[in-house]
Amino acid sequence: MIKRLIIVLGLVSLPLAIGLLFTYDVIKIDWISFMEIQSSYQPMEDPKPLPVRSIPIQGAAYIAELGVPINPVAAESDSLTRGKKLFDTSCALCHGATGDGKGNFSGFLTKFPPVSLVDTARKSLSDGAIFMTVTDGIDGRMPNLRENLPTAEMRWDVVNYVRLLQQQAK
Repeated sequence: MIKRLIIVLGLVSLPLAIGLLFTYDVIKIDWISFMEIQSSYQPMEDPKPLPVRSIPIQGAAYIAELGVPINPVAAESDSLTRGKKLFDTSCALCHGATGDGKGNFSGFLTKFPPVSLVDTARKSLSDGAIFMTVTDGIDGRMPNLRENLPTAEMRWDVVNYVRLLQQQAK
């Protein structure tokens, strides 16, 4: 009984399948996906300009000619705790857990080894100078950490933690 049913279904569906094979090129259904109608960049096209009066998502821009910024984040326990976590993930690989410049990667960076953050020269830098170094990096020596530390508050927390390391290194 089941064999007979399978044979009948096969014979009935065979003309349908053959008909679809021959009419596939004739009946073309145009499927519109949202990807085709969305606005997007074309190859080799410049980025779209920002809308008028838009606000940048990176936050405030720091202009070097205006001097270094002043630390708005107080060096309290919350800031230092956050700063330690951020320092351990973004800075300690090169500068070491204590900021002495002897991190896990320092052996591989022979042309420009990481500097000690706790030496006299770095202690004399202002908070704003350290902040700008973390934000912009140093050409060819240290990458900017804007992507790793996207908000200014995160970078100020790292500055506060570096100051704590400098105090502990006395």
